[in-house]
Amino acid sequence: MHQDKIRINDIEFPLYKLDTVLVGSGAASLNCAEHLYQYDHRDIAIITEKIGGGTSNNTGSDKQTYYKLSVSGKEPDAPYDMAKSLFDGGGMHGDLALIEATMSAQEFFHLVQLGVKFPHNSLGGFVGYKTDHDPRQRATSAGPWTSSQMFECLYRAVSEKDIPIFDEHDVVALLKKGNRCIGVIAIDKKQLHQSNYGLKIFQAENVVFGVGGPGGIYKTSVYPVVHIGAIGLALEVGAKARNLTESQYGLSSTKFRWNVSGTYQQVIPRYISTDQEGNDEREFLNDYFPTMSVLATDIFLKGYQWPFDPRKIPNYGSSLIDVLVYMETVVKGRRVYMDFRSNPQGDSRLGKFVFEDLQPEAYHYLKNSEALFGTPIERLEKMNPLAIELYDKNGIDIHTEPLEVAVCAQHNNGGLAGNMWWESNIQHLYPIGEVNGSHGVYRPGGSALNSGQVGSLRAAQHIAHRPSQEMDSAEFHKVALKQIETLMSIIDAGLSGKGSMRLEKYRSEFQERMTNYGSHIRKLEDVTRALESAYDQISAFKQQVISDRQEIPYYLQNRHLVIAHAAYLDAIREYLESGGGSRGSYMVMDSQGQPVLESLGDEWRYKQEETSLRDKVLETVVDQSGRYHSSWRERRPLPKEESWFENVWGAFLRGEIFEKSNSE
Repeated sequence: MHQDKIRINDIEFPLYKLDTVLVGSGAASLNCAEHLYQYDHRDIAIITEKIGGGTSNNTGSDKQTYYKLSVSGKEPDAPYDMAKSLFDGGGMHGDLALIEATMSAQEFFHLVQLGVKFPHNSLGGFVGYKTDHDPRQRATSAGPWTSSQMFECLYRAVSEKDIPIFDEHDVVALLKKGNRCIGVIAIDKKQLHQSNYGLKIFQAENVVFGVGGPGGIYKTSVYPVVHIGAIGLALEVGAKARNLTESQYGLSSTKFRWNVSGTYQQVIPRYISTDQEGNDEREFLNDYFPTMSVLATDIFLKGYQWPFDPRKIPNYGSSLIDVLVYMETVVKGRRVYMDFRSNPQGDSRLGKFVFEDLQPEAYHYLKNSEALFGTPIERLEKMNPLAIELYDKNGIDIHTEPLEVAVCAQHNNGGLAGNMWWESNIQHLYPIGEVNGSHGVYRPGGSALNSGQVGSLRAAQHIAHRPSQEMDSAEFHKVALKQIETLMSIIDAGLSGKGSMRLEKYRSEFQERMTNYGSHIRKLEDVTRALESAYDQISAFKQQVISDRQEIPYYLQNRHLVIAHAAYLDAIREYLESGGGSRGSYMVMDSQGQPVLESLGDEWRYKQEETSLRDKVLETVVDQSGRYHSSWRERRPLPKEESWFENVWGAFLRGEIFEKSNSE
């Protein structure tokens, strides 16, 4: 890495010149850095907002799943079989499905070698279990913190290699010349007092973009508070996005952001709602269920069936609970809690909570767990005491207080489009991890962790084997000068005192818009109005006021977040205008559709899925005016793999395999 300086309008800016910068420090970015080093590609550096601050190190569940090819036991499995499971979820390109399947075992064992404690039996077999949308037993887990273990082991590997890390640096712009990414600009949050506001310039032949999902665009989100995402930086320079419509949503706690899946639901807590001040407590689910048996069993099933799924609404399915929670929190403006201190109380119509009245699946599970006794908290102590300890460590004692919950954004199956090497339509830009939209509509649980590892390896392979195309310094300086002047102007406008809107209010506006209209309950006319309001808010960006230089990073985050939420809304609008119905983890409202419940009337009817759209992907890109446009594209089928050894060997030795691409 070569260090220099650029002077612009009498202000000096640090300039770093190197081959590859990696943006973000989650499991995908760290894995890519580790593989680049193994390929002797070592002129690299990581730029990150905060080491250990992303979703990889701060999310989990009662048993966080990693999905891979089956590697033990008698049940046969093959990459094509796994690829078909990924592909059959709809909206996923076949070649990407095959790559993620074929290379899953390689990256799984890479993590094992680094020290991730995936369990194996006395014969050395890494046994598995079935996860959602999984016809085999491909899932495995290292416990509640699988991805955190991945982060720890990968971070240790990177640290041992002395790969430079620019910590507490926010990337605030991507640099592009023509259709090629040539570097980034970051802001050093420890140097905001300087005349250059801490801005640093990085000239790089390749940019690996591992910034995670769009956590910052939602009000109700289970993404870690420290993680906001940065997909807007790529969208604004013309990077193509794919399937931005496809996110997952589910019940999560809000004070401490965590999925309330698994045993949190299987112990059957009591659901209550209150007004905003905590008064007027009501056991609101009682109004909608026919019997206590159905209500209590549905709560239990949320443990297995945690993500919201419109297919699980009919006949009092478990996802009805998500709809009713949404009605309480968003429509009625109340607060919802899971109360582990007492069992559901029912009423004179429903009857009391009785274990023997549970439906067989719930009853036998609790019986086999020796948990047919007491209160939910007592059952949780018996079945999963670590689940209680988790909240206790985060200042919430569920022995003594109810747990506030909402239906929250949890994961984006869509993201930026990448080719078979995870390279964007903008050359030399490689979106990896959750920001890469390789997934389709339905994906097996845990496949996102595999995708992040496989995709980051693919990016490393392509970077390490592509010919060098170093850019002329004078040309780079021209691009950097223009972008720096733009950023300085934006910051100066915020510091001028001419604005009137607080930064927090500006952010809450688009976050509420996404939660209300772009989350798991969608309606065409609402989304259309929301999209126009989104463009109005983008135009009003300079109405914000920065009261202190420490707010500059937050202010610049608002810029790319507000851009991103407009792109997501445009994709949703196009999907709805194309006749798309309820699928994945969202429900499309339609007064002529299927009733959620007859008692709720025509307002709560939803449209069935248009299954033909599973054979397409939805692409979104910005135009010259800053507005987004979404259009459909046929997905690529599962390819016929080249298998004649001598031919593959020759192409590999000549490096020809790295020249093949399905350009985006």
